[in-house]
Amino acid sequence: MGASPRWSLAGVNVVGVQPAMAGPERIHRSRFELKYIVSERCAQAIRDFSRRYVEPDAYARLASDHTYAVSSLYLDSPDLALCRATLDGHKYRFKLRIRVYDHAVEGPVFFEIKRRVDNVILKERVAVRRAAVQRLLAGHRPRSVDLVEWHPESFTILQRFCDLRATIEARGQVVVSYLREAYVAPNGERVRLTFDRQLSAHAGNDALALRTNGNGFHPRLGGVILELKFTDRFPSWMSQLVEVFDLARGRMPKYVTCVQALRTPECRAMSRRQRVDT
Repeated sequence: MGASPRWSLAGVNVVGVQPAMAGPERIHRSRFELKYIVSERCAQAIRDFSRRYVEPDAYARLASDHTYAVSSLYLDSPDLALCRATLDGHKYRFKLRIRVYDHAVEGPVFFEIKRRVDNVILKERVAVRRAAVQRLLAGHRPRSVDLVEWHPESFTILQRFCDLRATIEARGQVVVSYLREAYVAPNGERVRLTFDRQLSAHAGNDALALRTNGNGFHPRLGGVILELKFTDRFPSWMSQLVEVFDLARGRMPKYVTCVQALRTPECRAMSRRQRVDT
C-alpha cells in the first residue's frame, strides 16, 4: 500500500488515513462524482433512461415521489479556509459537515468528512446521537456513548472529525438544504444517481439548525443538479447517458454556492426585510 495522501491547508497538515477495516458506517474509496445542471424536462428524461439500471435508494423508497429533504451544517474556519480551498481549485481538500434527513426528527445525526484527492472523493461518515451534537460542537472530546452504534472504526472517524474541527477552529457557517431524488444500483451503492432541487442557504451557527423553516435564500442555479456517482469504473450506461443527453460537466459545490449566495446584495436585502417583519 502506498503512502497516505497528505492535505496542507492554512498551515494544517492532515494525513488521509484509508482504513483497512470498515465499520458499520460507510467509507467510500476511489469514489468519483460528476455534476451537471440540467432542465427539469431533461431530468425527467434522464430518470426514464436510467430506470432499467437503478432503483430508489433506502430514503427515497419512503416517499411516493422518491424525494426527501437533506439538511447539512457545513463547518469552516473563521476565514472560510475550506471554502477558499474549493474556489482556488486545490486538488487536496476536505469539507466538514453534519447532516440530517427530514424523516428522522429524533433519529441520528451524521458527522461527515468529505475529502477530495485530485478527482477522487473519499467520504467518511458516522452516526452520532442527537443529544451529543451540541457538546461536540462546543469542543468537548467524543465519548463512546456518543455513537448510535459502537465500533472502533466509527469512533476513529468521529475523533478525526473533532480533531479537524479543533485544528482549524471550525464552526457552523451555512446550513445547506435541498430536496433529493436518489437512485442506486440494485446490487448496492457502488453506482448512484441523484437529482437535487430547491437548494436553499441559511446562515449557520453552532446551535445547529437541524430543521430549517423554508425561508432560506435560494441561489439561482438555472436547473436541477444532476450527480453521477460511481466507484473505480465509469459504468458504460452512464457514459451512454452523458452522450445521449449531450451533458456538459460543470462545477457545482453546494457549500461554496450557498456561501457566495448569502453574501449577495439581494440576500442581504432579504435578511433585512425578514428582520423588519419579525
